[in-house]
Amino acid sequence: MKVLYFAWVRERIGKTEEVVEPPADVTTIADLVAWLKGRGEEYAYAFENETVIRAAMDQLHVHRDAVITGAGEIAFFPPMTGG
Repeated sequence: MKVLYFAWVRERIGKTEEVVEPPADVTTIADLVAWLKGRGEEYAYAFENETVIRAAMDQLHVHRDAVITGAGEIAFFPPMTGG
């Protein structure tokens, strides 16, 4: 699946997107975040306060318990404000 990173999540990880193949036991957004955090210091830093990071699956906002099976694209971004 393709994973996209936006704003300071992107800056901390150092890339805008990547294609990943998480293990079979990674079935939810929360699982994916935990798995990504284990991939390196930059991921751990980006997701250090993972409860504030928002996610979208195939361009629809989802919660941390959303099942990612079959997803083509997951995006992570910080909370947004209007102005």
